[in-house]
Amino acid sequence: MAEINHTAGELFYGKVLTPAGVIEKGVLAVSEGLIQYAGEAAWLPIAYAGWRTATQEPEGLLIPGFVDVHVHGGAGHDFMYSDEAALDTITQFHASHGTTSMLATTMTAAKAEIDQVLSEVNAYRAREGGMPYARLVGVHLEGPFISVRWPGAQNPEHIVPANLTWLEEWEARYPGMIRQVTLAPEREVALEAIQWLRQHGITAALGHTDASFEQVIAAADAGLNQAVHMFNAMTPLHHRKPGAAGAVLFDPRIRAEVIADGIHVHPAAISIITRLKNNNNLLLITDAMSATGLRDGEYAIGDLPVIVKDGIATLKEHPEALAGSTLTMIRGFRYLVQEIGLSLLEASLAASYNPALSLGMQRSIGSLETGKRGDILQLDNDLNLRGVWIGGRKLEDEIQ
Repeated sequence: MAEINHTAGELFYGKVLTPAGVIEKGVLAVSEGLIQYAGEAAWLPIAYAGWRTATQEPEGLLIPGFVDVHVHGGAGHDFMYSDEAALDTITQFHASHGTTSMLATTMTAAKAEIDQVLSEVNAYRAREGGMPYARLVGVHLEGPFISVRWPGAQNPEHIVPANLTWLEEWEARYPGMIRQVTLAPEREVALEAIQWLRQHGITAALGHTDASFEQVIAAADAGLNQAVHMFNAMTPLHHRKPGAAGAVLFDPRIRAEVIADGIHVHPAAISIITRLKNNNNLLLITDAMSATGLRDGEYAIGDLPVIVKDGIATLKEHPEALAGSTLTMIRGFRYLVQEIGLSLLEASLAASYNPALSLGMQRSIGSLETGKRGDILQLDNDLNLRGVWIGGRKLEDEIQ
């Protein structure tokens, strides 16, 4: 770690949630975007004592910023059709709800459209002045290598088998930017694609799949290590035919994403997931679409029209099909604690550390520890968001 300037930094006082639990009277010392000290306030080294106090409510709860690996947009914009201004809007909106790192998630689309998303995100990440809001740490390709039998809110016209040539081209053009690919592991070339993805450090996730239990286990043998929006758009669990859902619950090699909104998954089913996928195998996601943060009405996810009513997004032409969500990470975090009964630490693992682990970024984000980035959220006793800091810099926009 670089030498610390002991005259310039900020102190965050409050209940500090660490990997070991909650420190009731804790403090974080943050300088140059990094946490320099995380621990008991009484043990704060004297060198930090003169730093400015950043938190106005010292009794608040401090937790790590949320990491969302599956989010399509928000505040009226979709990652599929976003320029620099739209990317600012999406990342600003989700930052105001506690997300400090995220993956720009695509839809099943023509290759040229995916090319465009990769180009826009690449330019945004490299722009002068950096990313002012939630950081886009990469891209999640949800499709187009999925099952025609389980398209969900994906356009079946663009579904194709896994294409190693495309993956190699994208990786060569934008090294390290694709961090997750969702595919149907039962389809042709899928096992080879999974092996390629894992060799390049990319999360290989099943989703929109007609795979059997046995096919998912074979895919896990090849390196499959995650499942998107658990229970949705996959073969269901049956006691004589466990399906893809049963395989994910059964196999500890496969992490499970969950949309904790009480709409996509019944609370009892979420509880089952949390019991079987505890520790480092559960990821909270939003799957948020462009209408997130807006009123009910007509919108789109990718190129498919969507109706949002009472906050529930469904395809206009197939109202039985959910079309992403209008969830935010802070709402999902509260739901896991207040409705499902997870501890603060368990919910934080799902919302912050485990997604960081999935991205291979657990050494820099995902928990409040010395040496990690100062991505900090302050919550009140009811788990409402009161402050957001990204890399130690306070988000001055209205907190939701």
